[in-house]
Amino acid sequence: MTDTPMTPHLDRVHSPADLKGMSDGELRHVADELRAETISAVSVTGGHLGAGLGVVELTVALHAVFDTPKDKIIWDVSHQCYPHKILTGRRDRIRTLRQKDGLSGFAKRSESPYDAFGAGHSSTSISAALGFAVARDLGGVTEEGVGDAIAVIGDGSMSAGMAFEAMNNAGHLGKRMIVVLNDNEMSIAEPVGALSSYLSRLYAGAPFQELKAAAKGAVSLLPPPFREGAKRAKDMLKHMTVGGTMFEELGFSYIGPIDGHDMEQLLAVLRTVKARATGPILIHAITKKGKGYAPAEAARDKGHATAKFDVPSGKQHKVPSNAPSYTNVFAEALLDLAAKDQKICAITAAMPDGTGLSKFMERYASRCFDVGIAEQHAVTFAAGLAAGGMKPFCALYSTFLQRGYDQVVHDVAIQRLPVRFAIDRAGLVGADGATHAGSFDVAFLANLPGMVVMAAADEAELVRMVVTAAAHDEGPIAFRFPRGEGVGVEIPTDAEPLEIGKGRMIVEGKKVAILSFGTRLQEVMQAVESLNAKGISPTVADARFAKPLDRELVLKLAADHDALITIEEGAVGGFGSHVAQLLSDEGVFDAGLKFRSMVLPDTFIDHANPRDMYATAGLNAEDIEAKVLEVLGVAAIGKTA
Repeated sequence: MTDTPMTPHLDRVHSPADLKGMSDGELRHVADELRAETISAVSVTGGHLGAGLGVVELTVALHAVFDTPKDKIIWDVSHQCYPHKILTGRRDRIRTLRQKDGLSGFAKRSESPYDAFGAGHSSTSISAALGFAVARDLGGVTEEGVGDAIAVIGDGSMSAGMAFEAMNNAGHLGKRMIVVLNDNEMSIAEPVGALSSYLSRLYAGAPFQELKAAAKGAVSLLPPPFREGAKRAKDMLKHMTVGGTMFEELGFSYIGPIDGHDMEQLLAVLRTVKARATGPILIHAITKKGKGYAPAEAARDKGHATAKFDVPSGKQHKVPSNAPSYTNVFAEALLDLAAKDQKICAITAAMPDGTGLSKFMERYASRCFDVGIAEQHAVTFAAGLAAGGMKPFCALYSTFLQRGYDQVVHDVAIQRLPVRFAIDRAGLVGADGATHAGSFDVAFLANLPGMVVMAAADEAELVRMVVTAAAHDEGPIAFRFPRGEGVGVEIPTDAEPLEIGKGRMIVEGKKVAILSFGTRLQEVMQAVESLNAKGISPTVADARFAKPLDRELVLKLAADHDALITIEEGAVGGFGSHVAQLLSDEGVFDAGLKFRSMVLPDTFIDHANPRDMYATAGLNAEDIEAKVLEVLGVAAIGKTA
């Protein structure tokens, strides 16, 4: 069992109200102990470590100064909110983070009134904070009340257009609200783009002691004759040495940069902003991701996401893999193709490691583009590359591709541009929960004219689909694959492209046919093995394509069997719906075919390990077996515990 740290000051904090009577020195001790408690908890559960460590002092200061939950702290992305959860009555459950029936790894409104706004994606906090501010001024009523709205947004999240759309609107409306720019020069990967360069210039060589003195001079409660002079001095220093003009042009009063780990400075600034702000304020705080834990500070990603680990050494307890991950298989296949075809290029939105493109970026730097947290731009940028004669692979998580859907429709599909969408994290992803589940991409892509949609059943099929996408120039094409390791099949070295819209037979049987789309095929085969032992021999086919459907295969399965079951790792409206539409159009149901479609249920499934999540969804081998027995009219078998 992991030793828990000694935390005498933190032990006194059962809710943020307990911080109110503490001295500034005691709050400093609370922050130190909160950092140790966060490290200890994440060592047990795994999860996002570095981001939370970077905002420990800020978290304590915000809760000490403001009156939560009436005042709303809105954490952008919210993967940095573990310290916030500890301070807001959830410390006794903090070692259940990201576990089944435990605390979410993100802010979640249904979990606590202190989680004012849920998030798992970036760049939403300023829009939400402005909504709270306007609701407050319009007389909005909530159980906790509506007070100040404070958005805490990282520098990486600031690169997305939505953040600037919100700031532009907030500046126009002039409502009192606070944005804390948590600037650590690090989102998930190194931040990129003009904004990152601008922020770097703001604090490059900034005289922190002078800034600290100026901030305290301008924000402390000086006698009236001295306040104006202090304000002018602070304004002059701000404009001459660090700037802030861009934010002020958007209508925000700019304060900073300040040291986000200096509790004295944070408290002084926050207290004065609370006392005096009349319109939108931006506080620019410089922090260090992974602060206070040497292994995280030394890591390339600053401890962004970790497995369980040993606290003294930082060594992570990763389960050894038996097969390469789907992400790595995709990456290696794309590298092989890029070596032969200089038109192949790749785009990621701040996730070069997560999407497997980091190696591509190292080898073909001129053909790999990290556009920052900007999925809409990523899609249209890829469309422009395609229109310009390149072969772009736009590699995004399924859940993040949702943000670029309008661009997929208007900028890619309508123009029939050959953008290749590599959709990672398809299906249920485990500990990150509903915000990161890849549930909807089949449904929202397969309804687009001219779009080709594929799903790999295993890593060998994934390689074939990468090759197929590279060779497809007639329009957009997408292939999806899950998180985690493959099944250990042999990976082809010279894979040939698949014939568009053609599936494959796996097992010939009788009476009932199972048509699988994606990696549930492995669960299907386990179910078939069990059914065979009961004297039932289903036919199994791998659809490969949701769009265009293999009409010949689908209609043959329907004609040769009494029942047809489709299965997929996606929501209703996807592959099974397209099969049902085909069968309906062809009048197959008129002849009495029994048809069942196994899809994700019409609910958001909470975080757990993937197998438990698929059990909740009813898509594991035992569920497939039960469905076959039910459709054949055989008495249901009891599920094993």
